[in-house]
Amino acid sequence: MTVARMTALLRRDLRLALRHGGESLMPLIFLFSVIILVPLGVGPGPNLLASIAPGMIWVAALLASLLALEQLFRPDLEDGTLEQWWVGGTAPPGALVVTRLFSHWLVTGVPVILFAPLAAQMLYLPSDALPTLMLSLLIGTPVLSLVGGLASALTLGTNRGSVLLSILVFPMVVPVLIFATGAVTAAAEGFSARAHLGLLTALLILAVTLAPLATTAALRLNIE
Repeated sequence: MTVARMTALLRRDLRLALRHGGESLMPLIFLFSVIILVPLGVGPGPNLLASIAPGMIWVAALLASLLALEQLFRPDLEDGTLEQWWVGGTAPPGALVVTRLFSHWLVTGVPVILFAPLAAQMLYLPSDALPTLMLSLLIGTPVLSLVGGLASALTLGTNRGSVLLSILVFPMVVPVLIFATGAVTAAAEGFSARAHLGLLTALLILAVTLAPLATTAALRLNIE
């Protein structure tokens, strides 16, 4: 029953994302907006663009993740769905929280990962650094969704949730940006990226272990 309930919730979330086409395309809009606008400000020099490409792609990934966070749980709180997670008994609330966070990553993280090679080529990122970029996104973008989900749950009952959400999220994801961009930069310069990727993986393990539990507890406080 738990697996069936989680699958139904995942299908529902993905169906709603596809129905609202503008929201589902927002990660790509952010990604290519950054790629197009930043060179207009700093100049089209290939060497300069290659040096800032990791940061640009990762900032776009962060913005895409942040945009969808405010509505991650709020509609469910307002229509009573969150309360049903606890009283319905069809699946543990924690399992449903994990499913919601996973659907957020599918909608915001996966599109960035899929189009990252094109973005890297447009920004003249060395081809040797592309595998590291892809791996850093694969490891790091789930952390953005997990940490963002926790921040969304903590700010769910506030009137200025979007402001508090940004204040909470940015400090927590700074290490992700540092290690991820450091890994890609090291690979682009011919150095080993293992240390950066190892630290990024440690952050993912920590987030997977703690974030769903903390998010579930925060949601419980909002419905009691």
